[in-house]
Amino acid sequence: MNPAQATPVGDAPAPRATLPWARLHAALMPDYNAKATVYWWSVVAAGFAAVAVAVWQLSGSPTDVWLQIAGGMAIAMMAGFFPVRIPHTKSSFAAGEIFIFLVLLLHGPAAATLAAAGETLVGAARTSKRWTSRIGSPAMSALAMYASGTLLFAATGELERLGWFNDGVLMVAAMAFSLGYFVVNAMLVTALPLLKRNERLLWAHLVGVMGWVGFAYAGSAAVAALLFLSYRQSGMTVLLAVVPLLGALLAAFHYYNRQQEANAAAREAAEMAAAREAEAAAHAAAREAELSTRYMQELQASERRFHSAFTHASIGMALLDFDGQILQSNPALHTLLGASDEDLDHAPFRDCVDVIDRDALDTQLARVGDSDFDNFELELRCRHRGGSTVWATLHCSYFSEPGSATPCLILQVQDISARRRAEEGLQELAFHDTLTGLPNRRRLLDHLGQAVARAQTDPSQRFAVLFLDFDRFKLINDSLGHSAGDLFLNQVAQRVKSRLRPNDIIARLGGDEFAVLMQRFHDDGAPVALAERLLDALREPFSIATTEWTTSASIGITTSAIGYTDPDSVLRDADIAMYRAKATGKARYALFDITLHAEVSQRLRLEGDLARAIEQGQIAVVYQPLFELRTNTLVGFEALARWNHPELGPIGPDVFIPVAEDSGLIVALTDRVLKRACAQLREWHQLDERFAELRMQVNLSGKDLAQPGLSARVAQTMLAAGVHPMHLTLELTENILMAHIENALPMLEELRQMGVRLSVDDFGTGYSSLAHLSTLPIDSLKVDRSFVRKLIVGSKESMVVRGIVQLGNSLGKDVVAEGIETTSQFDQLRDMGCHLGQGYLMGRPLAAEHVTAMLERLPYGSPSTRLEDALTTSTLLH
Repeated sequence: MNPAQATPVGDAPAPRATLPWARLHAALMPDYNAKATVYWWSVVAAGFAAVAVAVWQLSGSPTDVWLQIAGGMAIAMMAGFFPVRIPHTKSSFAAGEIFIFLVLLLHGPAAATLAAAGETLVGAARTSKRWTSRIGSPAMSALAMYASGTLLFAATGELERLGWFNDGVLMVAAMAFSLGYFVVNAMLVTALPLLKRNERLLWAHLVGVMGWVGFAYAGSAAVAALLFLSYRQSGMTVLLAVVPLLGALLAAFHYYNRQQEANAAAREAAEMAAAREAEAAAHAAAREAELSTRYMQELQASERRFHSAFTHASIGMALLDFDGQILQSNPALHTLLGASDEDLDHAPFRDCVDVIDRDALDTQLARVGDSDFDNFELELRCRHRGGSTVWATLHCSYFSEPGSATPCLILQVQDISARRRAEEGLQELAFHDTLTGLPNRRRLLDHLGQAVARAQTDPSQRFAVLFLDFDRFKLINDSLGHSAGDLFLNQVAQRVKSRLRPNDIIARLGGDEFAVLMQRFHDDGAPVALAERLLDALREPFSIATTEWTTSASIGITTSAIGYTDPDSVLRDADIAMYRAKATGKARYALFDITLHAEVSQRLRLEGDLARAIEQGQIAVVYQPLFELRTNTLVGFEALARWNHPELGPIGPDVFIPVAEDSGLIVALTDRVLKRACAQLREWHQLDERFAELRMQVNLSGKDLAQPGLSARVAQTMLAAGVHPMHLTLELTENILMAHIENALPMLEELRQMGVRLSVDDFGTGYSSLAHLSTLPIDSLKVDRSFVRKLIVGSKESMVVRGIVQLGNSLGKDVVAEGIETTSQFDQLRDMGCHLGQGYLMGRPLAAEHVTAMLERLPYGSPSTRLEDALTTSTLLH
């Protein structure tokens, strides 16, 4: 029940209708005093302003967003026609708040403001005939939602910025927001009648309207948060599956409450008939002699009333003897069981009950006649004559039939099949994956917890867990779309399931991660044998969208031999083993052992230490000289990150760069290196006019390319340092560039238009195609050091390098060789036509102060910085 849907009331006298304004006031607001009138117009103006701002904020939204908002509003409005009555009260609430809160979490406070206003408009139109309520109620809801929703998003944004935000915090924040929204809305509504009566707003007024409605709002917010988290994990598919089911459940609750009311009315009628019968019998006993005729008339009338209520009751009813035999039944029971009066006459009621539940009924009927027996209530399955099963609630108690001295039992039977189906649907949703139908993580943890408990009691009850992650799933999603990815997951699930034993359990944990629980095996090699069977099965092609795909999986295995005490530890270790398998080459399995814990702990420590090192500026930058090979001229430097750990000593880039990429620290690291390198380049430009054209090369990662603000950050850094874009070159490895080719192209075009130079690093080790290479906005190719290291005249590596140089020249790209360590390599590369080079032969990476010293020692006045001069100076420094 939305507080804004309440009809304002009051007792202020109506003003005299003289002026047009007064006549309008008398027609629409006869009971409003001056304070209430000003308050009403102020709130309506603020509410309409909130709606206008919301429409303005959403004006640029895509069509699909508007469709989702309209869908949420429509569902919320329809839910208003199926209010759920709160038990033992006269209040009810419409479940539209669930969908309004879902629109808030999906699209923000502006969208939720429109949804709340629309839902309240329907409710106000349905419950009130006053235009002041029909206009004021939606305005109050819009104002409350816009203010509360904006506060919620501001709070969650701050928590996310501080790193304190997760799914649990989202759930708590949504529930807290719902209570805040309810309180604000209730205050806006409650204030109006109080102003009309010239009373103050007290805390007791708010407490009076909280009660069940506040709890209903919190519950609605919790359901909306769960739907939002499911949507964020599995996409729109889960909402399309859950929303109809949730609507069916709410409708079932609505009709269940109506049936409960009918049930209560029937019981009240039966009790009233019994009371009247007792009253008539007592009166007749006192005046038996003179009122015998009157007594008989009253008795017959009471009997007619009972039989009328019994016959026309909307729920099934029957009279039973103490052995459970049917003495009389009503038409509603015949309909519920699909049986005729002749079928049920003097038949044991247990014959109408499913065999599974007969013992429970017999146990209760056996208590009849005991001194402590009053009544009993059961939920059980009844058999319909058509063969279906009907879930029913039975209520049985003593009853004395009018005109009979023999007591019997009265049985009330209510069909609850719709409610049970809804509960089973929710149970299925809670414990099974909606896409594949497999058990989900929660269900697997239940089974795994039981397996752990059995193994602790009896070590021979061994178990194993296989954690599967598919190596090419993202490529399927990116190339064929998410619908093809869903089809792939379904096919994978069925293929894996077909290779398991009857006792094995497969579950989908999320994304492309699956887990298999093996139980009751005797051979220690059984888990490995299963992993090998699965790897063999997955090598067979999958048919997806008229395309055959081959895939592979990385499998981590752990067993009960580790001595687990909780299921979460089992999944964690299987996950660790899976990452070991993926790191060692994919398409294989790895067994968990205790040493992996040490590796994970060490990696976690490095993540924490690296984050502090970046924040505190402890990451050093060194600079390796870059020379033009033909003229032996120094043309620039490559900026390289170095980390000297205070306890572990120097940690190589091959160790801490992957840690930074996996932990999300790489963007901050790149920014730190880029800012320091640009600032340092500006200092060298200002040393002497000879160094004004020196360049700086900085490496980027795949995570950098994924950041939409990369070009803006680069531009800001260059502007702050005073570096011209033509002096900055950004390097991307060939594998990273091709892996992000579709998303990277617009970003690379932006950088190129700014004047920044782009280079492909480690060229020759990846899988570039000539089609991409000829169209990419790049300036240079960097030959990987693995080819330069084996550069011998006539060797295959020599032919590869020559081909890369010729390819670069034909495309108009500079070719850079890295890792030059010998004079022979230098001469061969120069003779091939390679433009630029770097390596230990020309200069090792140097600290900034050493580079400055090297530049200052070079002979003054020479037209360029020569290799021989730089080598001499670098040698002196070393």
